Amino acid sequence: MAAQQLEEKLTCAICLGLYRDPATLPCGHNFCRACIRDGWARCGRECPECREPLPDGAALRRNVALSGVVELELFCRTEGRCVCSACTVLECRLHERALLDAERREREAQLRARLEVTAQQAAQARAQLQELQQQRSQIQSSACTLASRVSSKFSCFLQALEMQRALALRGIETAKAQALAKARDGEQRLRGHLEALVHHDCKVQDLLGQLDDRIFLQESQLLVPPEPLGPLTPLQWDEDQQLGGLKETLRQLSGLLLEEGGHSGLPAEAADLGPMEASGPLAPVPSPACPLRRELWQNYRNLTFDPDSANRHLHLSRQNQQVKHCRLPRGQANPGSFELWQVQCAQSFESGRHYWEVRASNHSVTLGVAYPELERHKSGTHTDNIGRGPCSWGLCVQEDSTQAWHNGEAQRLPAVFGRLLGVDLDLASGCLTFYSLEPQAQALHTFHAVFTQPLYPVFWLLEGRSLTLCHRARAKLLPGSQEEASGLS
Repeated sequence: MAAQQLEEKLTCAICLGLYRDPATLPCGHNFCRACIRDGWARCGRECPECREPLPDGAALRRNVALSGVVELELFCRTEGRCVCSACTVLECRLHERALLDAERREREAQLRARLEVTAQQAAQARAQLQELQQQRSQIQSSACTLASRVSSKFSCFLQALEMQRALALRGIETAKAQALAKARDGEQRLRGHLEALVHHDCKVQDLLGQLDDRIFLQESQLLVPPEPLGPLTPLQWDEDQQLGGLKETLRQLSGLLLEEGGHSGLPAEAADLGPMEASGPLAPVPSPACPLRRELWQNYRNLTFDPDSANRHLHLSRQNQQVKHCRLPRGQANPGSFELWQVQCAQSFESGRHYWEVRASNHSVTLGVAYPELERHKSGTHTDNIGRGPCSWGLCVQEDSTQAWHNGEAQRLPAVFGRLLGVDLDLASGCLTFYSLEPQAQALHTFHAVFTQPLYPVFWLLEGRSLTLCHRARAKLLPGSQEEASGLS
């Protein structure tokens, strides 16, 4: 409606077009200067609209205000461009329009509001940038610490993983050999059956070519086909079965990689995997537990070596949880130390049932129990006296075999491949049992005796070897024992 009214105000009544050089008559009506002159030349000097005569001597006057309106510039919001009044009438009559200064004021207000928004966004971005930089610095520091810790833990696990790898490959080779042996038996049966069938078919072909009916009938009755082979025994090869135990072991081991070290605060899952050895970069990962080993843990004891009993070549470390045989001796021997390459524990047991575990670095070690009267001095050619007399019992682990020693007599046992060993002492029933714990708990030998004196765990090791007493976070303590006084957990 506004565009239509504006169009009517700016339209010449003679040419019906937009005013061109508008002129005003004394009566107040407006026309194009050229249009009104042309009309007067044809129809006389009067107003074409109201017919009022033009007085003599009157001249056409230019309508300044109307000329300014015709030349006025507007802004077409529909097309987003500046237009003049003529364009508004002719081209943009249905578009949304506004005056240039009004449109500018509105646009300036929009831009100022946008500046406020961008200023807030910039402040927020700077704050986020600062926070991001702080987080990046924290990540770099944390990643460095984490990488160092994980690297240390992986180095601790290499020995256990290498052993698991060897056991897994050995199991795969055994299963493969059994499956291939069955496959060879099946192949031999099939080849023999095929040869019998071929031989039978040849006889049939010869018989079919026989021209004498009597011979044909006689020999056809004697021709017997081979017996059916029957079903073959299926080969037993299941990859999931081969890897099932290994996958579980690796899953449990992997779960410990990012756990914090130490015995306090061990997660339940980690604590159930087994006793932890003395902390340090070379301590192997705890071995997963089988049901038998979990049952033995009910009487677990955390032990420490007695430094006063250690031979001069045996060096204790890690809070007396680890001993190593070194070529260079320590200082002077203590009055109660062994002249033999031996050391005993600070704890002793007189009653009840007790269990502990030991990690050996290699073969050529002996572990056992002994009465307090076990001789400290060396006699004869032996470098140890564990199991050499009636007051001690021992298990000697060698490279190719294992011997159970007591009272100077040895019983030869199969070789032990794992280096994690357990000792179960049941004083009530008079049983002393040694276990191999890798890959699962397996009893090696049991001594039966009536123990009449306190028993001390005692150990012997060859040069270059080391022994580590494994500690368990949930181990039970004996009331008033040296074990409790030592403050171990």
